[in-house]
Amino acid sequence: MIPHVTLVVRDYDEAIRFYVDAVGFTLREDTDLGGGKRWVVVGPSDGGTGLLLARASGPEQEARVGDQTGGRVGFFLETNDFAADHDRMTAAGVHFLEPPRHEPYATVAVFEDLYGNRWDLLEPT
Repeated sequence: MIPHVTLVVRDYDEAIRFYVDAVGFTLREDTDLGGGKRWVVVGPSDGGTGLLLARASGPEQEARVGDQTGGRVGFFLETNDFAADHDRMTAAGVHFLEPPRHEPYATVAVFEDLYGNRWDLLEPT
């Protein structure tokens, strides 16, 4: 099992708002570690791997915010109701880079998070 995957962000609170309010994730943990650091985990409400939101510290990490996968889709959000989630996310301001398309493996559309990281929203066939 992989419990968490780290996502480097500019700001904890703006990232929490995006992933909870726009994407629909649940805030699983937000613990103050002192010195301005926090242990923040968000993820789908039905469980699975969570995103550990890690605030960038220093120029090298700040340069990686939004481009952790070199412009490729790096994250995959699976749904059982593509149309409903796509509509809800669009209404919440999530930027989709393409209209939904039907592939042999899934209905899919690529979206960007608030920093520009690319995600697939997909409903397997």
